[in-house]
Amino acid sequence: MKWTAAKLKALKGEKKISMLTAYDALTASLVDDADIPAILVGDSLGMTVLGYETTLPVSMNEMLHHTRAVSRGARNALIIADMPFMSYQPSIAMGLENAGRFLKEAHADAVKVEGGAIRAELIESLVKNGVPVLGHIGLTPQSIKEMGGYKVQGKTSEQARKLMDDAMAIEQAGAFGVVLECVPAELGEMISKALTIPTIGIGAGAGCDGQVLVFTDLLGMSGKPVPKFVKKYAYLHTLISEGLATYKTEVEEGVFPGEEHTY
Repeated sequence: MKWTAAKLKALKGEKKISMLTAYDALTASLVDDADIPAILVGDSLGMTVLGYETTLPVSMNEMLHHTRAVSRGARNALIIADMPFMSYQPSIAMGLENAGRFLKEAHADAVKVEGGAIRAELIESLVKNGVPVLGHIGLTPQSIKEMGGYKVQGKTSEQARKLMDDAMAIEQAGAFGVVLECVPAELGEMISKALTIPTIGIGAGAGCDGQVLVFTDLLGMSGKPVPKFVKKYAYLHTLISEGLATYKTEVEEGVFPGEEHTY
């Protein structure tokens, strides 16, 4: 079954939603084979794949390239493309054009944009023009310079009210869901109960309607520290390192290739 934005939205109150990032055809196929309904081609690929320190340098061409690869690897999952920094902020027209490119050129099923009420007009325009939109509030990495770092958002009553207002504005604009990143669990649950669209949490507690994690974090691939909200379901960095070390030793000692690997 091919997942759509409407089908994902319909899971609200019926079933918790799992979502993962993917950045190429291989990881997309692994996520798809696990029957995870939604794949986010996150601009987090800037750090996980491209070696940038933040998401800010990621370009439209890079995002289109990786989204095309993911779309070739996944048959059933809803593919959501992250719109990179300054691909939609300057104008509604630019946002419409670039979102259209994700659907036309990269075969995405939807796009994600960061920001609350300030993005309502853009979201409404995208939806009216046939582009499903996933919102994103709380810690928004594209605003990291303004925020002053990766910090939990919504800790004060004023900030909490602002995030609630932002979530409501996103829903009213027509988004099919909203990501809540790095907000207190109590606030995540409050927003989830107030909305009729699903909330996808990442560091926002179990009260959200679904969860999203970064593929490489979940599988322990980098060997680097991960945020508190990450649970490692595997430790592939150790396995990969051991495998590579064994390969190197066997090549140097002439053990590989053996007769069974030779024509």
